[in-house]
Amino acid sequence: MTSQTVSIAITGAGGAGVMTAGQMLLDAAAKAGLYGLMTRSSGPQIRGGEAAAFIRLSSEPIDCPDDFFDVLFCFDWMNVDRFAAELPLRPDSVIIGDVDAKNPPDMITNSIARQVMVPLSQTANEVEGGRPNMIGLGILSEIAGVPLEALQNVLERVLKRKGQAALDASIEGVKRGMQVASDLQSEIGIDLHLASQPSEQTRWSLTGNESTGMGALRGGVRFVAAYPITPATEVLEWLAPNLEKVGGTLVQAEDELASINMIVGGSFGGVPSLTATSGPGLALMTEALGLAVSAEIPVVVIDVMRGGPSTGIPTKSEQSDLNIALHGLHGDSPHIVTAPNSISDCLFTTQWTVHLAESLQTAAIVLSDQSLGQSRNIIDRPADLAFVAKRDVAEAGVENYKRYALTDSGISPMAIPGTPGGEYVADGLETAENARPSSQAEDHYAQLDKRQRKLDQFDYGQHWAQIEGEGELAVITFGSVTAPVREAIKRLAAEGQKIKMISMRLLSPALPDKFEEAMKGVSKALVVEQTHSKQFYRYLRSEFDLPKDTNVLAKPGPLPFRPAEIVNKIKELG
Repeated sequence: MTSQTVSIAITGAGGAGVMTAGQMLLDAAAKAGLYGLMTRSSGPQIRGGEAAAFIRLSSEPIDCPDDFFDVLFCFDWMNVDRFAAELPLRPDSVIIGDVDAKNPPDMITNSIARQVMVPLSQTANEVEGGRPNMIGLGILSEIAGVPLEALQNVLERVLKRKGQAALDASIEGVKRGMQVASDLQSEIGIDLHLASQPSEQTRWSLTGNESTGMGALRGGVRFVAAYPITPATEVLEWLAPNLEKVGGTLVQAEDELASINMIVGGSFGGVPSLTATSGPGLALMTEALGLAVSAEIPVVVIDVMRGGPSTGIPTKSEQSDLNIALHGLHGDSPHIVTAPNSISDCLFTTQWTVHLAESLQTAAIVLSDQSLGQSRNIIDRPADLAFVAKRDVAEAGVENYKRYALTDSGISPMAIPGTPGGEYVADGLETAENARPSSQAEDHYAQLDKRQRKLDQFDYGQHWAQIEGEGELAVITFGSVTAPVREAIKRLAAEGQKIKMISMRLLSPALPDKFEEAMKGVSKALVVEQTHSKQFYRYLRSEFDLPKDTNVLAKPGPLPFRPAEIVNKIKELG
């Protein structure tokens, strides 16, 4: 048979090569003309220990997990039960394990899925330098229909530096694995060969964190200061070498407080600046973000959200930093909050957000999350866009320079340090137009109005939301939940149901007029979000007019939304 999509889960102990096998399978599928998505899961220890790779391959672009896994491949039984809730299986799914592995856990023996044991270790031992994960890679490739040629291409690229012996052993292991799957085809009873669609168009393999880094670079960021934190660290790892190529600099600071203050200083010096963190780090940065708003110094903070509060679940996704991003700054602090809605959109949204921060001279927060940041997607190459940082800079020799002049737009030219005639004081105190500290009511009122006015009057164009479809029902969402919402709507459209999707990319400032326009013809709504306390729904209620018939589908992490959950909820609503 020819399938349009296949979902595979790979599990094993630390060092079993789970992520390596998953990554190679994804890359080989891309070489064969397929699209794909790989997400990962690990225990609370972050590094080491058991791990799981979840791969979905398809003939068409995809960016979310499916409802069930067709194949669960276990290199061993080591703590596989910890992933039980993340491994939905059906009766026609198949669990593949090593015939030599003893004492499978209850989740395996009691599973509704069929079980097939293969000679994994035995076959690896027959190959000099052989490894079980290469045997497994061959078995899974044969099942999914990924050709040997594509696998060899990937192996040669990845293992070239390890020497010819390691490469030969891996290629032979993959061949043996493909033969094992072929010999056991009737027993495995699953043939999910995908219809590949090779294209001359360049396809990219990237994670959301890599996409975010590229968006920052394209947007004009040239200084980054940050402290590593899961799941945002890969943004910094990608930026470190690539910033250097364009003349930029990355500094690993001693903590999040230093990070945010460094980028405030870097931006004050005239260089578009950025940091990346997660929830605990964002909490530490809020005071300095208030300084950036008050002093009108543009900075961008990437918040790759994870389960909270406190340390929470660092390796799992959630959208529960929404409230602190929107409302966490002290005082009246109008600022930008955006949210990418896919791995590829991390590039666009970050680039656009840098443009907004620089144009509006304020602080901006990009709400990514672990699901976007650490998942890898095979996508068509994104378009090159022209959003580049453009700050209104004061010219030299300006007489009677007023840094915080009360302009109609609310934006006043910013003098770069050293500009003749452009001297001014930038601190956290309220100021008069000339930047001198003031506690006068009229100055406070005027500057509050100025900082709000520049955000309210700015033309955000059509980028504020991703709007798709038409119908009396609108599903309203944001961030990584957009992907399963989109697939759910696509499934229902195949059944003849018309539904509109509104995925909000700009969360602050709120744009009620644009929202009202998008909701024309809509009589009922469903809000879908990954929080426990319905933060997104409460935000929408506070800023926009929602239909009387509005329902909410909210759940926290760590489990992802799957399209069927959203389909079932929409059908339940009637």
